[in-house]
Amino acid sequence: MRLEDFIGWFLRLKAKDYLAFKDFDDIPVPSPPAEDIELYIHVPFCEQLCPYCSFHRFLFRESLAREYFDALRKEIRIYKDLGYKFGGVYVGGGTPTILMDELLKTLELVGDLFSPDEISVETNPDRLQVDILKDLVSLGVKRVSVGIQSFDDDILRQIGRYSKYGSGEELIIKVKDVMGVVKTLNLDMIYNFPGQTRGVLDRDIDIISSIRPDQVTFYPLMISDSTRKTMESLMGEVDYRKEASFYSIIRDRLSSLYEPSTAWCFSKSDSSMIDEYIVKYDQYAGVGSGSFGLVGNSIYSNTFSLEEYIGKLDEGRLPLKTLKVFSPKEMARYFFLMSLFGLRLERDVFRDKFGRDVCKMLWPECMFFILSGGIKVKDGRVELTRRGEYYWVVMMREFFIGVDNFRDQARKSIRGI
Repeated sequence: MRLEDFIGWFLRLKAKDYLAFKDFDDIPVPSPPAEDIELYIHVPFCEQLCPYCSFHRFLFRESLAREYFDALRKEIRIYKDLGYKFGGVYVGGGTPTILMDELLKTLELVGDLFSPDEISVETNPDRLQVDILKDLVSLGVKRVSVGIQSFDDDILRQIGRYSKYGSGEELIIKVKDVMGVVKTLNLDMIYNFPGQTRGVLDRDIDIISSIRPDQVTFYPLMISDSTRKTMESLMGEVDYRKEASFYSIIRDRLSSLYEPSTAWCFSKSDSSMIDEYIVKYDQYAGVGSGSFGLVGNSIYSNTFSLEEYIGKLDEGRLPLKTLKVFSPKEMARYFFLMSLFGLRLERDVFRDKFGRDVCKMLWPECMFFILSGGIKVKDGRVELTRRGEYYWVVMMREFFIGVDNFRDQARKSIRGI
């Protein structure tokens, strides 16, 4: 067994423990932290469902979506009344821009209530239009992330995006047309599709190098239990041995154009926002059906049922559904994982949070990754090595697959909605 396979297997087991939520009829609302935290807003509607995606999403129905946005704004107001302060906002999905008038109304409310420093919004290529981005920028959006996945026409056809969003050449034109409209334009890419060759990956990187977006995020393909059969029938089995070499190619080829912001996000500027808000903020509140929040030592999720979500907010109640309380050691491990996904961990910050040095409190983890060449300890910080960057890609891949599997289980009883 390769070392990275062992790391992935071990993280898979740990993810099950970390995501062992319990359902409650009445979850106490976490007290607001003294400092600003992140607000995650989930919009779960898509015009079509991609076969590889396990995010919490539903086929778009306009009447239901408008009801949902109305409930979403009620939930945001509740957090304001509770005393929460948000310095950053991340709007994900689904397709957040699916109803622009509702999204703009929601962003305007967020700006009025919290005056966040930065807002990031996800979108799809069909919404990559100058007027749409200008509307978002006018309400404080500094980063727009568009799901490209690949510029290869064969891959786009296999994953059902060619007919909806156009060919690779059409995607290039759409991206070029909006360059410079928003402070940070991020392109989301996926690598290690079954059948994806070195040549296909190189061409994707060639196009990125030519377009030069502000930021590019290269995710490894993440297949949950529920999407595995569909993906294998469409494209074949995933080869994780190929993943490591593809990551090395991406990392090497982008190094002359970008600085790594996380193990899989590459930015022109240190000031760019990144996809993983969980790296920048220790704590975050989640609003929207199926969203997660981490406040204090508690991680919780909202109900995945749209009917229950809207109904509870009509009653003036938060739609909290599941809860997991972390022990101090679990919180320390989570902080270790997320901080190093952002490439470095400051030892004094860890000591201030947990009362002990990271290399003493988590000595088995530190020793393992030092001996395996994954981290180095110097100048008051712990940093990832190049080898460690891929180890963290593997761990985060398995962590997010675990989250996807939890979502799938939570959604089983609401398939008909």
